[in-house]
Amino acid sequence: MPRDWDRHYSDPANLSFDPAPLLVQVAEMLPPGRALDLACGPGRNALYLAGLGWQVTAVDSSAVALALLRARSRTVDARLADLERHEFAIDPAAYDLICDFYYLQRDLFPAIRTGVREGGVFTGAVHLFEESRNPSFSLHAGELREQFAGWKILYYSEAGKPGRSRRSASIIARKA
Repeated sequence: MPRDWDRHYSDPANLSFDPAPLLVQVAEMLPPGRALDLACGPGRNALYLAGLGWQVTAVDSSAVALALLRARSRTVDARLADLERHEFAIDPAAYDLICDFYYLQRDLFPAIRTGVREGGVFTGAVHLFEESRNPSFSLHAGELREQFAGWKILYYSEAGKPGRSRRSASIIARKA
């Protein structure tokens, strides 16, 4: 059964505006440019990047999450779109940075790869497969690294993160 993201983001207990630590590392490596935050939720990563001077497009299917984002920033281009229904197209070579944290849609990887400009970066984290979980929403070991074969892998890990009960694959990859 699909999750009701509007209901999820309506509960203050489910909100966090702290950026992903991996994104903070990436932002320190790059000068501000154009960024795309996929499945952004209420915009924790988009807000952080915008605060550093990035021109950010943030996409999510939850109107509630995007209303929270818009209430905190007038500069982030917040787009309501269902990625699974392909309601948002990633323009080729349009972004210096694309981030995707804890959202998996395998058929987006080709568009992500073409959407990053030469020299640009993809960063993200996705849960790893566990026997008790739906494999449609989890990666297998090594799968995230394989999606960026031919790119310079600046960081890769398949480990548990503090405060998270599940293991995830995390990556920072630069397009050659």
